[in-house]
Amino acid sequence: MAAPASQSQSQSQSPAAPSAPGATEERAKSKRIGSLRALGPFLAPYTGMVAAAVAALVLTAIVSLTLPLAVRRVVDGFETESTELLDQYFLAALAIAGLLAVGTGLRYYLVTRLGERVIADIRTAVFDRMIGMSPAFYEKIMTGEVLSRITTDTTLLLSVISSSVSVALRNLLILIGGLGLMMVTSPKLTGAVLLIVPAIIVPIVVLGRRLRALSRENQDWIAESSGNASEALLSVQTVQAFTHERASADQFGTVTEKSFDSAKKRIATRAVMTVIVIALVFAGIVGVLWTGARDVRAEAMTIGELIQFLIYAIMVAGSVGALSEIWGELQRASGATERLVELLHTVDSVADPAGARALPQGGRGAIAFDAVRFTYPTRPDTAALDGVSFTIRPGETVALVGPSGAGKSTIFQLLLRFYDPVSGRITLDGVDLREMQRATFRAAMALVPQDPVIFAASARENIRFGRPDATDAEVEEAARAAAAHEFLTALPQGYDTYVGERGLMLSGGQKQRIAIARSILRDAPILLLDEATSALDAESERLVQEAVTRLSADRTTLIVAHRLATVKQADRILVFEQGRIVAEGTHDSLVAQGGLYARLARLQFTEGLAAE
Repeated sequence: MAAPASQSQSQSQSPAAPSAPGATEERAKSKRIGSLRALGPFLAPYTGMVAAAVAALVLTAIVSLTLPLAVRRVVDGFETESTELLDQYFLAALAIAGLLAVGTGLRYYLVTRLGERVIADIRTAVFDRMIGMSPAFYEKIMTGEVLSRITTDTTLLLSVISSSVSVALRNLLILIGGLGLMMVTSPKLTGAVLLIVPAIIVPIVVLGRRLRALSRENQDWIAESSGNASEALLSVQTVQAFTHERASADQFGTVTEKSFDSAKKRIATRAVMTVIVIALVFAGIVGVLWTGARDVRAEAMTIGELIQFLIYAIMVAGSVGALSEIWGELQRASGATERLVELLHTVDSVADPAGARALPQGGRGAIAFDAVRFTYPTRPDTAALDGVSFTIRPGETVALVGPSGAGKSTIFQLLLRFYDPVSGRITLDGVDLREMQRATFRAAMALVPQDPVIFAASARENIRFGRPDATDAEVEEAARAAAAHEFLTALPQGYDTYVGERGLMLSGGQKQRIAIARSILRDAPILLLDEATSALDAESERLVQEAVTRLSADRTTLIVAHRLATVKQADRILVFEQGRIVAEGTHDSLVAQGGLYARLARLQFTEGLAAE
């Protein structure tokens, strides 16, 4: 059984619940770079690839550490009288360099491929999670922010996994190995170098914490900017119709500037950290060189040994500098990982039960609402439905009518289990919806929404969305039944014409007829029509109404309509007002009773006659 609505609602306020970027401090924040451990489950399936990448990484680090030894041999070899020995030193140096090149190329290939694979899996996992979230989740978060996390945050992680992590590990190995070989070469000089290590670590730790917070804030503002742009561009016609372009651009510019200001703080902090670390490192190197030069003059070490130590010192210094920069990248990646993990761990207020029941007999279409009370999550004090009870027999056509906001469309929202009722129960063929997998009972329903959704594809693929395995002939038959065949064949490429994003190439009535054809093609035992003919002209409405009448003959059909002419032939009409059923009966009986339905009918039909 699903959790009670009150509990579910509280669960939906999980860390993944959205919050404005300006309220970043309200989000749960990681105290360490360990947030990246959340990537472990995504790396686990590729342990072989990880092992190969690590092996290549260790190989290149070891080869890099042998180069100074070769250089020392070459430098000191100038003093030998054996030309053959000198040649061998140069050949060895050349072989080491070749091995380093091959190892580096192999490391790049393995690590980059691993990064691309893991990020593809993360994007897929996040999208799979988000596409199944109930509408209650999207009442609290902008779609643009979700898209920003899937794109911007994963792109940042890709950079870290395929580059920063391997570079960090390589530099860490060089740092450790270089310090060890420095100790072997000259313990005295190594001791002098180690004196400055604490001075380097302190700014990395202190400024690193500040950098992590700024990185998180920056990513939040980027997400806000993406959400703002997505909302404006998806509503571009409305924006332009109300000459709101400048205001929308200013609003986007404001958010973008805040993102830039946040980025400036992050960049400045990282720059200060880099300056401090590099300055301290190379100040130490100069001091060590001064000491080493005096040892060479005193013949305490050879020139080759000094150069070897110098190269190791430079490698160690470079590793420390690189690690300080990579630390900043890892801090940013830690914030991005938190944001992605938040989405993956979001607790949905509507969830499938563990031991789901099957739909009896594949779905006959018997529907029952029993004392159902419901409030939308964003309006918890206003009851959209208040104690609604009714039953619908298999094959019955029932119309839901009433003023706007009376609760008619909410019936569909609950029947599809986009939300769960606060109290009461909804059953299909005697089984509570919360006891079944959502995919199970939704497969028995076909919906024509009030605002039809048209995808950026061909008209044929938009209709086939109702049943992906349908043949072209079945698609065209559904289009004929929905009075769409004539206008579809008149398009430039017929059914294969690309209709644009959200169907921009189509009129409102054409979109609705495609949506009706999609529902007809689904051939489900329950048909849900939410103002399905509201955007049709009189002729198309008559044709579609005839198709719907034929289609609903052996199906349970629920019709939400404001235009009462479309529901006169319904077996039963339920009249809603303020979330309650206030009357029930046929068209004729309700007109005879008087009340709300009679008043609505009188207004509509009188206005219709006057218009004629």
